[in-house]
Amino acid sequence: MPTTRRTPVQAASLAVFAVFFLSGFNFASWASRLPAVRDGLSLSAGQIGLLLLVGAGGSVVALPLSGLVIERLGTRATVLWSAVLNASGLTVAAIGVGLQHVVVTAVGLIAYGVGTSVWDAAMNVEGAAVEQRVGRTVMPRYHAGFSFGTVAAAAVGAVAAALHVPVVVHLPVVLAVSIVAVVVSVRFFLPDEAASPHPHDEHVPRGGRGLLAAWLEPRTLLIGLVVLAAALTEGSANDWVGLAVVDGFDTGHALAAVTLGVFLASMTAMRWFGTHLLDRFGRVVVLRVCAVLALVGLSVFGLADQLWLAVLGVVAWGAGAALGFPVGMSAASDDPLRAASRVAVVSTIGYTAFLAGPPLLGLLAQHVGYRNALLWILVPVALGMLVAGAAAPLPGRPRVDAATDAPAEGARVDGSDES
Repeated sequence: MPTTRRTPVQAASLAVFAVFFLSGFNFASWASRLPAVRDGLSLSAGQIGLLLLVGAGGSVVALPLSGLVIERLGTRATVLWSAVLNASGLTVAAIGVGLQHVVVTAVGLIAYGVGTSVWDAAMNVEGAAVEQRVGRTVMPRYHAGFSFGTVAAAAVGAVAAALHVPVVVHLPVVLAVSIVAVVVSVRFFLPDEAASPHPHDEHVPRGGRGLLAAWLEPRTLLIGLVVLAAALTEGSANDWVGLAVVDGFDTGHALAAVTLGVFLASMTAMRWFGTHLLDRFGRVVVLRVCAVLALVGLSVFGLADQLWLAVLGVVAWGAGAALGFPVGMSAASDDPLRAASRVAVVSTIGYTAFLAGPPLLGLLAQHVGYRNALLWILVPVALGMLVAGAAAPLPGRPRVDAATDAPAEGARVDGSDES
């Protein structure tokens, strides 16, 4: 039978999906064993929260510098070495659990946090470069790949927990497999000169000057606000929707877990199928529709007096939270020459909200309840909707037909055709 050979762009697209999947897999491999980590280190709920905050601190500190690393090493090397740091940090953390040594675990989580943040920025830059050459919207599907990775890792973690496999055995084994897969995947990335043509253009600020310039760009900061709203909407659901269901509707833990599953499923489905909406209607329209969905979903969830109605709100909430982050990464990367520094800025804003916002809502929930506290997210979501126009594609970026790997005649970066 005749075989169709993939073009370099098609191969790169699959490779990007793979590294997104593997990033999610590593994240959930650790998260799925947190009960065993807590018990192994004999920590209270508050202490395990502080331990996780240490790792989050590593991510927040490293994110602003990720653009400099990408500029120096390129996306291929950056993804590879940050993935190695990510896996090495988690391995050290697992060893700390086996030794019942909190400090060793904390040091491992700091390294993991640094590796995770730089890996994330680099794979988004590569994903945006591939998307521009593919000629249609694919970034949300890469982010869906991350979600698929978390599901796969959670399943493996559940089996390991059921078989009483120690964390210090489970994590090093799966992380070794993950790193091998990353090594294979990055070989198919676009060459750095293809992903970012003319990388030494004298008119483009580089290094620290380029990073500072990105922090002073109104468009980049407004895209960051769009991503902030989406990240806060997603992160708050991950942390609090289960407890909000238990406390608000007096249900058991099983229904709370199902409700969180509904949110994640809705978000993943929107990321997978929303690419068609983006190509047909454009970024700005779809982002505003998603904001409306999030506003309606959050309002219904926070105000409904019946659980079934609240679950319907969760469906709209998940769909509304799905596209802000991946579309923001695409928008920040419209100009390949400045993509690394702009993605670093937008990622820093988004991840700071993702990591810091939910704990602050938790403090508010102590006074007003979880569902009422979640209603405060309506404010940044509304602001994100108002500034969504900043994500409109920059003009003049040619696209490439993925089937032939040649420029598509008359194609533009916004998915429309010149008339």
